[in-house]
Amino acid sequence: METRTVAVNQYILAEKKRRAVEQRDNFTQQNTFVVNLVSSPGAGKTSLLQATARFWKDQFRVAVLVGDLATDRDAERLRPYVPVEQLTTGGACHLELSLVQQGLSRLPRQTYDFLFIENIGNLVCPASHDLGEHIRVVFLSTTEGDDKPGKYPKMFRTSQALVITKSDLLPYVPFSVEAAIADARLIQPEIHPVLTSATKDEGIKDWCRYLENAREATLRAASQTGAG
Repeated sequence: METRTVAVNQYILAEKKRRAVEQRDNFTQQNTFVVNLVSSPGAGKTSLLQATARFWKDQFRVAVLVGDLATDRDAERLRPYVPVEQLTTGGACHLELSLVQQGLSRLPRQTYDFLFIENIGNLVCPASHDLGEHIRVVFLSTTEGDDKPGKYPKMFRTSQALVITKSDLLPYVPFSVEAAIADARLIQPEIHPVLTSATKDEGIKDWCRYLENAREATLRAASQTGAG
């Protein structure tokens, strides 16, 4: 069989990147700060979102898009707190921007201060997909190894914040917060760490203040450059 090499003089992901940048600009113009939450399965993303919604009650307009391979169980947990839409991939290991946009179209028509995208539980595939978010936050639970950053470097390299969850279990598990943060900073020196326990409401104020400050800085920068 004859083998032929075809030269492609265009970055095949260029169009996806362009659409993500366009979507991010749209979010900024609407003053909506978008946070992409990534982690391995069971790291506590949904529990922290519940705690976040309780802390911000009546302060900010918040919506959530929940990604899962199957079922809408996490979305149902969040529904009593905020507008939420389920994004079911049917087996795909990450969310695509097109699926996020479909979920956006189903949310109630109003302006949101914060939009959270709860990504599929996977520390590999989602690292390569821009969903139009302003920041990416990687979650690491104390029930996982504190050497996860070094094992999954791309996810931590492309994240702006590290949320260590389930801090209430630290007395019972062999997990070093200091080692995890140090490992993450070898990969991403500017990563912002937050230690939390959603069940004990510990670190929730620090987490929410970080998001508020990040939103303010993003919108301020956009207004100064004329992008917002």
